[in-house]
Amino acid sequence: MPISGMTGFGRAEGASGAWTWAVEARSVNGRNLEVRFRGPPGFDGLERAARDGAQSRFQRGNITVGVQAKRSEGAGAVRVNVEQLERYLAMGAPYVEDGRVKPPRLDGLLALRGVIEADDAGLDPDAQAALEAAMAASIAVALDGLLAARREEGAALLSVLGAQVARIGDLAGQAAEIASGQPAAIKARFETRLKELAAEAATEERIVQEAAAMAVKADVREELDRLSGHVDAAHALLASDAAVGRRLDFLTQEFMREANTLCSKSQTGALTSVGLDLKATIEQFREQVQNVE
Repeated sequence: MPISGMTGFGRAEGASGAWTWAVEARSVNGRNLEVRFRGPPGFDGLERAARDGAQSRFQRGNITVGVQAKRSEGAGAVRVNVEQLERYLAMGAPYVEDGRVKPPRLDGLLALRGVIEADDAGLDPDAQAALEAAMAASIAVALDGLLAARREEGAALLSVLGAQVARIGDLAGQAAEIASGQPAAIKARFETRLKELAAEAATEERIVQEAAAMAVKADVREELDRLSGHVDAAHALLASDAAVGRRLDFLTQEFMREANTLCSKSQTGALTSVGLDLKATIEQFREQVQNVE
C-alpha cells in the first residue's frame, strides 16, 4: 500500500422502507487519530460503528462522520396536541371577546407551532436494529470513499516528497565536493592566525589549541555522512507499506539538525550557500510531511 495523505472526503446514501439517509466522512491533518460523530437521535449504535470503522482504516487525522436521516412524510401517524391548542385558544380569547380579532379558523390553529405533532412511537426492536445496520453499512462505504481519497492524495504527495529527498541528496553531494576544499581555506586562515599569535608571543599550547579548534570546525564529514544516511532512510520510508508520517516528521528534524551544523561549520561562501539551499529544501519537505498519515 502506498503512503496515504490525511485529507479527503467520502459520501454514501441509503434507503430502507420509509427512511432515507446520507453519510459524509471528512478528514483533515492531525498528529493523532481523532474521530467526531454527528448522527440522528435514537440511533446511538451508529457512533460506535463510525469510530470502529475509522480506527480500522486510519492511524492519524481528524475525522468527522455525519449521518443525516429522515422518514418520509406520512410514514408516521400525527396527532393534535390538545393541551397546546387550548393554550392558544385561552391566550386569544380576550382579544376575540373584545372584538379586536375575529374568531380563529381551524386551519390557522392547526398551523400554529406545536399543535400538530408526529407520533414518533418508534420502531419495534427488530426493525430498529435492521435500520441501524443498514445505516452502519453506509458509514462503512463513506469511510471507504474517504480512504480512497486519502490514498489519492498520498500518491500525489509521493512524487513531490521523492523529488525533495532527491534534491536533498544532490545538495549534500554538492556540499561534499565543496567541503573537500575547506582544508586549504583553513590552512590559509591558520597561517594568518599563527602570525597573529606569534606577535602576541603565544605559547605552544595556545597555538596547538587554535589549530585543533580550526580543524574541528572544518571537518563536516560526519554531518555529510549522516545526511546521506538520512536520505537513504527517507527513500526507504517512502517505499514502505506502513503509515510513516511520524517517522518522516522525526527524520525531517534530523535533516535540519545536520544542515544547521553544516552551515555553522562552513568556512566558505559556497558551502554556506549550499547549506542554505539545503535548509530551504528540508523546510519544504517538512511542510509536505505534515500531510502524510
